[in-house]
Amino acid sequence: MARMTGRRLLFAAPVLLVVTFGVFAVAAASPFDPVKAYAGTAGLTASQETLDQLRANLGVDRPLVARWWEWLTSAVTGDLGDSSVMRRPVADVITERLGWSVLLATTAFALAILLGTALGVAAARRPGGPLDRCVSSAAYTLEAAPAFWLGLLAIWFFALRLGVLPAGGLTDSGSDTVTFGQVATHLVLPAAVLGVSQMPWFYLYVRQGVADALEEDPVRGARARGLSERTVLIGHAWRSGMLPMLTLIGSRVPELITGALLIETVFSWPGIAAATVEAATSVDFPLLAALTVLATAAVLIGNLLSDLLYGLADPRVGFDG
Repeated sequence: MARMTGRRLLFAAPVLLVVTFGVFAVAAASPFDPVKAYAGTAGLTASQETLDQLRANLGVDRPLVARWWEWLTSAVTGDLGDSSVMRRPVADVITERLGWSVLLATTAFALAILLGTALGVAAARRPGGPLDRCVSSAAYTLEAAPAFWLGLLAIWFFALRLGVLPAGGLTDSGSDTVTFGQVATHLVLPAAVLGVSQMPWFYLYVRQGVADALEEDPVRGARARGLSERTVLIGHAWRSGMLPMLTLIGSRVPELITGALLIETVFSWPGIAAATVEAATSVDFPLLAALTVLATAAVLIGNLLSDLLYGLADPRVGFDG
């Protein structure tokens, strides 16, 4: 396990280097002018000399490689630079918003795994039955439904029509303090929508895996020995059928990040979505690079986690192979 983790970490370093350079290269080729974005309406009447001076102060007048290398060397020491659009240090922007994004994504991912696993096991018991047909049809429909559309539909039904849940934000209107009760209430809709949007893949993987496991000889042998159907399902078929789903965890992380950004925007959740959009449209090099590295690291960690879970669940898989 330690050897495989070490290899993955060594592999992650050049990946992150390439990703950060790619961010600066794409941003440099962007038609958006970071100086005009920083100056705002004042940039419309500013002289060219003023704009040039501002460009030098922001450091965007230097070559691409020089800007990237300066940011990289500073980031290694913990200095992520200053955000030109947020007018604050990048580290402060990420620290302030990351926790809320992690809370939303973690809650939604746990909901997707638990709901998908439970429905997949239940449907696999009777393939082609009423439950299997209904849930499978809903899963294929949800696969094709954009997350932002599901979010808008949830707001219309639960917030506007029924009035049982808040439409967005982190706290109630007019509240000056953040309380656990308010956060929990406001988290329900965005976490549920994001979780439901991720659930179909887990459901389909678990359903197919458990259904195939129920047809294997060891499971038939367990039934022939007189074991109860519950023991056969949970003790034999469920464990074997869960193995393919474990590999899905890492591959769903990029989709989870993308979905979280959309859901945060729809529900006005104070995560990193707004910062990501503003950094991209304003060509905020330091903030854009830091957020991209963060997302890339999350994907790499997700893939490593799925491999570790697969190896722990199936002893036949060697970590150092």
